[in-house]
Amino acid sequence: MDSQCSSSVGSRATIGGVGNINSTPISARIESYEGGEKKCISDVRRTFCLFVTFDLLFVTLLWIIELNVNGGIEEQLKKEVLEYDYHKSFFDIFLLAVFRFAVLILAYAVCKLRHWWAIALTTAITTGFLIVKVVVSKLLSQGAFGYLLPIVSFILAWIETWLLDFKVLPQEAGDEIRYLSVQNALDREPLLHPGPVTDGQFYSPPESMAGNNSLTVQY
Repeated sequence: MDSQCSSSVGSRATIGGVGNINSTPISARIESYEGGEKKCISDVRRTFCLFVTFDLLFVTLLWIIELNVNGGIEEQLKKEVLEYDYHKSFFDIFLLAVFRFAVLILAYAVCKLRHWWAIALTTAITTGFLIVKVVVSKLLSQGAFGYLLPIVSFILAWIETWLLDFKVLPQEAGDEIRYLSVQNALDREPLLHPGPVTDGQFYSPPESMAGNNSLTVQY
């Protein structure tokens, strides 16, 4: 009888342990996803915003170098900003980088937009403006920066599009789907799991008096 009770206790304890083991990973996963949802911005989106900032700083640096090479910053600023000429000035390419930075940071960092329309707008405007500028203006006759600034702006704009369309939005959508699936799995589980079974829950019934009398009679 004691061996049967011990085996029964072991089997129920094993079942209770399995239930606890199965529930632990789901709880841990849901806590990790909830922690990710509480973040103000995801890691991949933060990387995208850093690259947008790099776009603005890199174009600004190239423009400052171009101003310094062509005769001094102050003199060239007057010539390119105050005496702006579409055919010769690089100031509009700098303003284009500022426009991309303002729109993308506002849309994807401040408003946390989950659509591609903002990046499509900035890339389309950048591409069209640069193509027209290269064809119509006389930048190509102004040395290396006449080639470098339009090409760099064009490439950076399309890298931003690739990052958002193939990295940021798909990864965030996948994380949200996994979060919802784990949350649904946790909701389907019972609220209370069976606890470990103690030895006090199993006992042997006392020996009956009829059995004792029959043994006495046989004696």
